[in-house]
Amino acid sequence: MAQLRQDYDKFVGRDTAVLVLGPEDAEDFTDYFTEHDLPFIGLPDPEHSVLKLYGQQIKLFKFGRMPAQVLVDKAGIARYIHYGHDMRDIPKNREMLALIDSLNDDQA
Repeated sequence: MAQLRQDYDKFVGRDTAVLVLGPEDAEDFTDYFTEHDLPFIGLPDPEHSVLKLYGQQIKLFKFGRMPAQVLVDKAGIARYIHYGHDMRDIPKNREMLALIDSLNDDQA
């Protein structure tokens, strides 16, 4: 999430909301977001209801939920989904920003 914080203004400049979902309960999520001064939206999902809708995987031998990144357009259509194979398999911000630019160009 530190990666997202570093370029948060670039996402905002592209009229893109950043929403982070996690399996923690609301109190733990709030504590983490407060402690790390995260500027984007955090949504606790302890029942995994939203995460399951997007097909996020659980790999018990790799310590739980694998990272997943989803770009959803303003019409609510998922335009890109990346399922990580381990906790470090997260697209770089520059890749996500380029994808946003591409999607915005396509919809213009």
